[in-house]
Amino acid sequence: MTGAPEEIVRHAARTLMSGRRLDTGTLAAELGISRATLFRRAGNRDAILGDALAFLGRRTLAAIEREHGARPTGDGQATRLRSLAVSEDFRYALSTALPVRRLLDEEPATAIRVLTDPQGRVQPRVVEAYTELFQRDVDEHGLVPQIPVPLLALAVVRLGESFLYSDVLAARAPDLKAATTVLDALITSVLGIEGT
Repeated sequence: MTGAPEEIVRHAARTLMSGRRLDTGTLAAELGISRATLFRRAGNRDAILGDALAFLGRRTLAAIEREHGARPTGDGQATRLRSLAVSEDFRYALSTALPVRRLLDEEPATAIRVLTDPQGRVQPRVVEAYTELFQRDVDEHGLVPQIPVPLLALAVVRLGESFLYSDVLAARAPDLKAATTVLDALITSVLGIEGT
């Protein structure tokens, strides 16, 4: 193993997927590098956690997008925007993802810091992915958004976080059905779609 930044992130992601806590000392030893080298190449634990969670999230979102690209959304009467279906499925996938749930349960302060920091490694990448997702629907359907698409994406991500992580943020059970209702209404309103 070379301990290249990409290798570090993939190994950290495998560690999280296996249900183990990410420990930088153990990670460095498994990669055959020192902790100082690990830090120099990939950053501190929060940075590595963020990169690993972003890597897993990107992979999950890509799989969901492929699935929705292969089948129509809707029941034959009204076609639902692809971005609505993809973002809903992504929220549900995150709500049950072992690495995310374990981090929220065992290290809630770290989880919220790593997952929701606007300057961190996770949230900006999700906003960017949602911007691309919404922009595809805008382009495909000739929509005229009432606000810039990146701002819509940021609002959807921030609101989604408040539903997804409500057990930690507000001592309230996550309600993903309510999240879908609220976020779909926001997105369709901003994009000028009625009755989807």
